[in-house]
Amino acid sequence: MKRLLPDTFTLLLVGAVLLASLLPISGEPAQWFSIATNAAIALLFFLHGARLSTDVVIAGFLHWRLQLFILVTTFVAFPLLGLGLGLFSPWLIDQPIYLGLLFLCVLPSTVQSSIAFTSMAGGNVPAAICAASTSNILGIFLTPALVALLFSAGGHVGMSFDMVWKIMLQLFLPFVAGQVLQPFIGNWIRSKKTLLNPFDRGSILMVVYLAFSEAVTEGIWQKLAIEDLALLIVVDCLLLAAVLAITSFGGKLFGFNREDRITAVFCGSKKSLASGVPMASVIFAGQSIGAIVLPLMLFHQIQLMVCAWLARVYAERKKGPEASAAQAG
Repeated sequence: MKRLLPDTFTLLLVGAVLLASLLPISGEPAQWFSIATNAAIALLFFLHGARLSTDVVIAGFLHWRLQLFILVTTFVAFPLLGLGLGLFSPWLIDQPIYLGLLFLCVLPSTVQSSIAFTSMAGGNVPAAICAASTSNILGIFLTPALVALLFSAGGHVGMSFDMVWKIMLQLFLPFVAGQVLQPFIGNWIRSKKTLLNPFDRGSILMVVYLAFSEAVTEGIWQKLAIEDLALLIVVDCLLLAAVLAITSFGGKLFGFNREDRITAVFCGSKKSLASGVPMASVIFAGQSIGAIVLPLMLFHQIQLMVCAWLARVYAERKKGPEASAAQAG
């Protein structure tokens, strides 16, 4: 039951939303806070680049069928499901919320939780490390490109030169700098995970607070009813269930062994809050992103609860045959 409860970071996210709802930042303080937030985002992606071992990613490509399956699930199947949700917008799903769901669908996978749940369930951990790392590296390019393709096709947002430059400056260049320095500082940064976690989480909390401050100023809670939040939770659950089904049955269809199927399930079904919230602030700069990141924040907690339960189910199933074999021996 402990794993089904909100984690500390989720509670901090809720706290940031409540703080923004009660004490939204605006005016000149918001401008200075925005500058600090942009700097924090650049630092976040620098740390992402410095953490990821290039050797692990290259080695993982040897299992190219599994890696390709996970990438197609993340960047093709998920976006197609998001486009399918467009059939229910705007008569069932409000347009701002739908844009948030579509943005959720084009994000890369998580890193830490994908690997942790794969390990807990008895999956292929090296392949999970590669899949999660590769997804985040490619996501720097693919997520903005998919936003430009899918959103502009619906007449929502286009990809301007300024947006491309800002993505390069805030996301790509810090990430590349981290990768260049990774051979020299990577081991140190990975060993200081506890020390550096506040930088990761702090930058996300800053983006959430700033985003919801702007949204509150524009009256998001007057426009968004309790029924809308309930519907959003249901849609997030259905979206996760659909992708879990795709990865589970797809893994069997492609003949992956048990360990690889587990890896596909946990790496293909995740969406990264750590990458998604900063990306939203860059891609949708100048717009109110509170409604855009809300589906992702809810999906984050739902995927943690469901995958924690699912990992335990896989682990118990593995113990069954092992216990039977031990008794027979």
